Amino acid sequence: MKKYNVYGIGNALVDIEFEVEDSFFDANNIEKGVMTLVDEERQKSLVQAIQGNRVKKQGGGSAANTMIGLSQFGGTAFYSCKVANDEYGRFYMNDLTKAGLTTNLNQANLQEGITGKCLVMVTPDADRTMNTFLGITATLDSSAIDEEALKNSEYVYIEGYLVTSENGKNAMIKTKELAEKHGVKTSITLSDPAIVNFFKEGFKEVIGNGVDLLFCNEEEALQFTETNNLLEAREALKQVAKRFAITLGKNGAIIFDGDTFIDIESFPVLAIDSNGAGDMFAGAFLYGITNGHTYAGAGKIASLAASKIVAKFGPRLEDGQAKEILDQLVK
Repeated sequence: MKKYNVYGIGNALVDIEFEVEDSFFDANNIEKGVMTLVDEERQKSLVQAIQGNRVKKQGGGSAANTMIGLSQFGGTAFYSCKVANDEYGRFYMNDLTKAGLTTNLNQANLQEGITGKCLVMVTPDADRTMNTFLGITATLDSSAIDEEALKNSEYVYIEGYLVTSENGKNAMIKTKELAEKHGVKTSITLSDPAIVNFFKEGFKEVIGNGVDLLFCNEEEALQFTETNNLLEAREALKQVAKRFAITLGKNGAIIFDGDTFIDIESFPVLAIDSNGAGDMFAGAFLYGITNGHTYAGAGKIASLAASKIVAKFGPRLEDGQAKEILDQLVK
């Protein structure tokens, strides 16, 4: 039996979340609904322009949110990332530990620099827009990989956002190579439509001869496969992933378990904030398939967990919600 259900690698970002109106995007030349990389000065100026309405601050980054989601359900996870020896870096390291993750971070290996931060702007329609200053996480490379932890995991989970830098992309490739060397199943998330659009060739290089499991939403699936509809996209994804999950927002999700397409129903809620819903879906799904649930069962757990995230601010479940989800679905 492996020590960890999942070994994750990705960006380490402190999420700072605000509520804004759509007019804020027009006034500040922000593209709504996507993740945009910005420098520190631009991020600071936007925070000053918002002037209040901050919802919360907590450790984030897409793959980190997924690993925390898995941990909230009772799964075991190791997370490799990079933060600086500053206030935000120490906060992030402690936050991961409190969330139940084992990590490569410790006070002795924190380096000088600036910890990355993600400005998350949530509009009344529950859409989320992110402006991210990567800081020191932009220098994450293969040295962050803990091979011992990796080989003692059932799956590796690779964050797609890493593809935006050459060293990050190389770390993705190395992680996949080590996983295959040690017989660990590989999974990847495509992360964001804009990232897929601009770094498609990088994704293809990382995926190489294929992965065991791929996560994406509908728009990412269409972008990556260069198809015009979901039916074409899901057939094309079979060429690069043995199994995959495509989230469809309020329409639920489609799971391909290697043989059959499974339609996963949604759980309608009053949407407040979509930030982290896809990350939670992946975390809950990975928990499910590594803890005795079928792909259909894991999909239901993931769909309900994602709906709980959409109905609140922030990318994490509240205390006790994971147990409530399992009690509701697992008879």
